[in-house]
Amino acid sequence: MAKITYIEFDGARHEVDVSTGLNVMEGAVKNLIPGIDADCGGACACATCHVYVDPDWVEKTGKPSEMELSMLDFAEDLQKTSRLSCQIEVDDSLDGLIVRLPETQG
Repeated sequence: MAKITYIEFDGARHEVDVSTGLNVMEGAVKNLIPGIDADCGGACACATCHVYVDPDWVEKTGKPSEMELSMLDFAEDLQKTSRLSCQIEVDDSLDGLIVRLPETQG
């Protein structure tokens, strides 16, 4: 299990426990975190679970796949730390992860 902090665009913080084996998007959806739409349900077929990974956590979350990079093209306001939260698998090494949510989802 990992404690993950989701920070909404307006600064509202949500610190929740996410079970190992889930992904960051599933953790948000299961905990009713606003700002992650997850239209495709985690199939990496949209960009509605776009997040900005805190710079201190970028390397720990791994590199995005080519498919994820393709889908990120549909996200608004891309940054260097942009990821699709459905593609970040949760394990104990992500305890303390911080992700920020964009103002809108693509």
